[in-house]
Amino acid sequence: MRVALFITCVNDTLYPRTGQAVVTLLERLGVQVGFPDGQSCCGQPQFNTGYRHETEPLVRRYAAAFRGYDYVVVPSGSCAAMVRDNYPRIAAKAAAEGRGQELAEAAAEAVPKTYELTEFLTDVLEVIDVGAYYPHTVTYHPTCHGLRMLGLGDRPRSLLAAVRGLDLVELPGAEECCGFGGTFAVKNPAVSAAMGADKARNITATGAEAVCTVDNSCQMHIGGTLARQGSTVRPVHIAEILASTEGNVW
Repeated sequence: MRVALFITCVNDTLYPRTGQAVVTLLERLGVQVGFPDGQSCCGQPQFNTGYRHETEPLVRRYAAAFRGYDYVVVPSGSCAAMVRDNYPRIAAKAAAEGRGQELAEAAAEAVPKTYELTEFLTDVLEVIDVGAYYPHTVTYHPTCHGLRMLGLGDRPRSLLAAVRGLDLVELPGAEECCGFGGTFAVKNPAVSAAMGADKARNITATGAEAVCTVDNSCQMHIGGTLARQGSTVRPVHIAEILASTEGNVW
């Protein structure tokens, strides 16, 4: 099994520890992880802002970068959803405009092997207990793309529930958006901030020490809002929790 890690823009720029945690976790589970240098942005910011044609080179680049790998693991529900849900749409529109089948071939190559981290653990490796230890009270925020586009369902919660020492508490209004939404937060800052404030208050009310997400982007938005509210709840990516052991808590 040849497995590659796709590090998203937010991971790479702001949360490099998330990528390191993914490698630590997968190697502990016996997976050898590759990291092709040719990878770059998946094109989500461009596509979501309406620049479909400008996204097309990134579709081709993604397919080429991960050619030869059986699986691509993505520690981001939103970027995994971009590949799985939007790459076929981009390819279909390009074909309808008479620009050939190149993008369709790229999408067909990339889509089936792209997995969000918790999907890869539960569906491919077929593991729930990853041998993690995290002695903290945690609440879980299911991010929009993972929840609605990928249909992750209970996969992240099942993985968290199997972590030794972890006390998982329910988050009121868990399925409500945190307000980030990528460029939505830039274009609609007041609405985004209000949604984030509601989410942060609900998180603090749980009494949890940490709030877990599968997306660093939502983690960033929630973490900033919690800090502005003076909350001590720590935002953490699920990879860091699952990578933790008794000898090394991330």
